[in-house]
Amino acid sequence: MNRYLAILIAALTSAEMQAFQLTPRLVVNINIDQLRTDYIETFSPLFGSEGFKKLFTQGKVYDAASYNFTPIDRASAISSIATGTSPYHHGIISSTWLDHKTLRPTSCVDDIKHFASPVKLQTSTIGDELKVSSHGTSIVYGLAAYKDAAILSAGHAADNAIWIDENTGKWRTSTYYTPKPEKWLPQAPIVNAAKKGNNFSATEYNDQIAELALTVIQARAMGVDETPDLLNISLSAAPISQSSDARTEMEGVYTRLDKTLGKLIRNIETQSGKDKVLFVITSTGHAQADNRDYTQYRIPTGTFYINRTAKLLNVYLSAIYGPGEYVEAYYHNQIYLNHRLIGQKKVTLHEVLNRCQELLIQTTGISDVFTSERLLSGNNDIQKLRNGFYPPISGDITIEIAPGWQLVNEIIPDNYTSSTAFIPFPIIFYGNGIKAEKITTPVTVDQIAPTISKAIKIRAPNACSSAPLF
Repeated sequence: MNRYLAILIAALTSAEMQAFQLTPRLVVNINIDQLRTDYIETFSPLFGSEGFKKLFTQGKVYDAASYNFTPIDRASAISSIATGTSPYHHGIISSTWLDHKTLRPTSCVDDIKHFASPVKLQTSTIGDELKVSSHGTSIVYGLAAYKDAAILSAGHAADNAIWIDENTGKWRTSTYYTPKPEKWLPQAPIVNAAKKGNNFSATEYNDQIAELALTVIQARAMGVDETPDLLNISLSAAPISQSSDARTEMEGVYTRLDKTLGKLIRNIETQSGKDKVLFVITSTGHAQADNRDYTQYRIPTGTFYINRTAKLLNVYLSAIYGPGEYVEAYYHNQIYLNHRLIGQKKVTLHEVLNRCQELLIQTTGISDVFTSERLLSGNNDIQKLRNGFYPPISGDITIEIAPGWQLVNEIIPDNYTSSTAFIPFPIIFYGNGIKAEKITTPVTVDQIAPTISKAIKIRAPNACSSAPLF
């Protein structure tokens, strides 16, 4: 009996050890904005053999992945991949939010001293922990079209974060990481003048980011010694335009992305060796509104004006407590109250929040209202919403508009359509001797960081409480 038990324990231990037989010399962590499994499956007959098909047939594929918080956007998703936790801990609730001091929108990476930096990211990342573990000798980079994606994936201790400057169309870095751009960084514009600024779509520049990744690996000699290095790459599968023929556009997006991935993986394997590189691929798990005309098909829809609602709410509170600007500001679907005025009126915030909730829940187009108190003390039914809430910067009131409705801010251009539809996407591990496998068990993205950490034998990020996937 004891002999059989010993054999069983040995077998289990062996299987555990074989999950990562060798420590990878290079981890290539690729997040793809708005990547969707249903689109991958739809366009798979058009793919080559080295991109998605290779990943899905030769990688360990978790095809039921999700995020443990809502709402999701590019910045909050990438931060969660890097830190292994939710915005409630890492503090990046979205790409932009309202600054409580100035009452103006601010970027998640804005920094007066350095132009852009990760100082608003409140926890450590995989790259940070790798730097600590290696005493600074590991090489860590973040590459993306947009500054938030590059910086948040790179983390606090990275060697550099590189993105496309929306004004010049050239590669840009931050003085937070290095005083001057590295000499090997290409200086020619990537984005032509006609597409700078608001017309700049990351999806059009996946090839350039992939080429930069190869340049960085070669210039910095990543993955050549026994000390693991980490390269974070952000690509995009987002639609380039709001075309009337969405299927044709997305077909082009995914077939080009497949070629980019295939070429990138092949070249990195050639440079570094297939068994010495661990590739990790996942999605930001959200989709931008496609501005469908629901009225044409008699589907319930409508427009909710956040600025009008805030004004009405202020009139309502003034009628109860006396004149004053009780609503200090509003942004996205959040309302910020004037705490100083509420204190001067000698009423509790609890009472005012309840009054607000009672009024707002009766408003057409609102499906639910969440006060800060409700989010902090609520039950598990609102766990995902609580995980997306960060008290120091989130509003006092979060409004959930009805599915299919569009929220409009007539004062500050800020429109979005409510949707709670599930976005299917995978988490894929490929290379480094990992055996091909398809896992249908539901998993969450916060498990990526501890899995990578286990592979390179370092501590998981300091706010990560999730278990590794394997």
